[in-house]
Amino acid sequence: MARGELRIYLGAAPGVGKTYAMLAEARRRVERGVDVVIGQVETHGRARTAAMAGGLETVGVDAVLARRPDVAVIDELARHHRLIEVLLDAGITVLTTVNVEQLESLADVAARITGVGPGATVPDTLVGAARVELVDMTPEALRRRMAHGNVYPPERIDAALGRRFRAENLAALRELALRWLADRVAAELPGGPAARERVVVALDGGPDGETLLRRAARLAAHFGNTDLLAVHVTRDRADPAALARLRVLVESLGGTYHLVSGPDVATALLEFARGAGATQIVLGRMQRRVVAGAGPIDVHLVTPERPAVDRRRERRPAALSRGRRIAGAAVALVALPLLTGVLLALPDPPLSNGILLYLVVVVGVALIGGRWPAVCTAVAASLLLNWFFTPPYGRFAIAQGHNMLALAIFVLVAVAVSWVVDTAARTTRQAAEASAQAQTLATVAGGVLRGERPLPALLERLRETFGLDTVALVEAGTTVAEVGVPGLLPADADVTVHAGGEDEGDLRVLLSGRTLEASDRRVVEAFAAQAAIALRQERLAAEAATARPLAEANRLRTALLAAVSHDLRTPLASAKASVASLRSPDVTFTAEDRAELLATADESLEKLDRLVANLLDMGRLQAGALGVAAIDVGAEEVVPLVLDDLGPPGRAVIVRVPDDLPMVHADPGLLERVLVNVIGNALRHSPPGRPPMVTGSSHGDVVELRVIDHGPGIPADRWEDVFLPFQRLGDRDNHTGVGLGLALSRGLAEAMAGTLTPDETPGGGLTMILTLPAGKPA
Repeated sequence: MARGELRIYLGAAPGVGKTYAMLAEARRRVERGVDVVIGQVETHGRARTAAMAGGLETVGVDAVLARRPDVAVIDELARHHRLIEVLLDAGITVLTTVNVEQLESLADVAARITGVGPGATVPDTLVGAARVELVDMTPEALRRRMAHGNVYPPERIDAALGRRFRAENLAALRELALRWLADRVAAELPGGPAARERVVVALDGGPDGETLLRRAARLAAHFGNTDLLAVHVTRDRADPAALARLRVLVESLGGTYHLVSGPDVATALLEFARGAGATQIVLGRMQRRVVAGAGPIDVHLVTPERPAVDRRRERRPAALSRGRRIAGAAVALVALPLLTGVLLALPDPPLSNGILLYLVVVVGVALIGGRWPAVCTAVAASLLLNWFFTPPYGRFAIAQGHNMLALAIFVLVAVAVSWVVDTAARTTRQAAEASAQAQTLATVAGGVLRGERPLPALLERLRETFGLDTVALVEAGTTVAEVGVPGLLPADADVTVHAGGEDEGDLRVLLSGRTLEASDRRVVEAFAAQAAIALRQERLAAEAATARPLAEANRLRTALLAAVSHDLRTPLASAKASVASLRSPDVTFTAEDRAELLATADESLEKLDRLVANLLDMGRLQAGALGVAAIDVGAEEVVPLVLDDLGPPGRAVIVRVPDDLPMVHADPGLLERVLVNVIGNALRHSPPGRPPMVTGSSHGDVVELRVIDHGPGIPADRWEDVFLPFQRLGDRDNHTGVGLGLALSRGLAEAMAGTLTPDETPGGGLTMILTLPAGKPA
């Protein structure tokens, strides 16, 4: 079924006349005889808009799909874009409206202009495939309309004129709409850019990711024929929940999301950009290596709305626990005096041996307590060596230069060793945390993908992972899904995590059972972001499941009406003409003429009887109300009856059914109907001189009847199409029927616990294989 057309009336602000223009187009289509209904229109109390809607059929948003009009009028695309996509998939043309501030890629710019967030937004992928018409009005004219009370009620006029509807705001929004539409038109012109641009935007999971993405999307829209690729380098530490939200935004902007890894961020980003054939790179932070290595790729630096945080100055968590640092200090306090006493007890100990022994103590303290206890131990050891073992003794002075060099090397080596040990411990702990988080998320993803209900599976896995009592997903105070102990209220939750982006509204995950550490909360936020995505997918699946039966029923109904209106007409007209001629008092017919007219009427009525019987049987099959009385019957008994029913053409069929073929367990009447349809279809497509053939064989507990023809055949990829109701594969002749024969035959075969499958005839043609259960042996 062809997808419906989406026509959008775009305005810079409320009140420019979008709804009025949309209703005017609806009226024009009604005057041309098009079936148009109103699903939803917001008049906002405007008399002219309400008058324009008067007289048009209104059915309500939820009833549009069942009503199946040619055109549906649904105001405010941002509120109803999911329903509109369902209607478009069902082949319904939709007229709708949108403000420029509600376009996903322009939402942040419009919010800075007006100081008010847009609320619901529209994915750029939906707008990109639509026909957009700008409804324009100068800021002065719109402010006059506002002042005259033609936009908002009187109590809202002063506030609107003083804030959102200031002249400079309206002018900026109007320029934004005109520029967006101009870029769109330029991209669609034949002389537009021939080469396909590719814009790569680098995401680090920071707070300015959404701004960066929208800027990149506007850049892509400016070039027209453009791909938008968002890339995150996994080496760069980022909040997984933020990345999940950015991924949803990327998809709504019509882009693709990619994860890459590499030795460092700049190298990985450049390798990805070159591999993807990028022409533009958008960065949120200055990276000189990217600029230097970009070559022919243009690099755009987007200034963040908030000052960037210097990650080098971020306070990193200690590599080792506090207990280990205290233990390291305690070892130093005990080992240094003990080693000093042992060395003093030896007669004239060399300085080199003392340095090596003190270095062992420093390394031991580094292994136990980390960097700072080891550094302090190294400094203390150098002082002890200077006081007790370096001439002049008992003073912090060094008389010989080589002793000074030895002590300096000792301090440097001790500090370096302690630093390396601490860095290794820090890296090991970070790797362990990352591995645990990755393993948890991978386990969750696998469990969700394998489950039939992803949202409950996700919440249950979250509950099991952290040992919680209850996990609930709550939207605007209403529980959407819950696992564990039921009845969790927001006030009773131990942890609350925001799960949705701007378009999901107030969506939160509530946890009860224990509090979480900071590292655990990062993983829970990733769970929450995935829960929002799973909820959206469930709702889309529910909408699709609701729309699919209606669309299928409408498709069958349309095909039935088209086919029946054609195939009923001929036999009805023939029978009516014959009967009318016989009843006419103006003409005297001979006995032969009367017999011929009666035969014509009888043949036409017989065609109508078969057509109605097929339709009734198909209806019973789809309703599951077809009665089957299966008995053991021989194929050699049924096939001759089928050939007699087919009339003279049936005499040309070659029958090779063995006498010892086992009986089949089937309903004789239904079996005859199946064979009549299948053999009749083979006769219709067999070339002259090569009649179809009927053969029989047994294989274990089943019996196969094959109807073989040598006609034009059907491509293997179209085999299943011939079993669709009202499908005639393009035949237009009057003898094909309504296209129910094979569909009904398969349904009857399956009702008798059998199958009807197509196969290729060697040398060309089609073989239909009817498989039925074998009867009990005599």
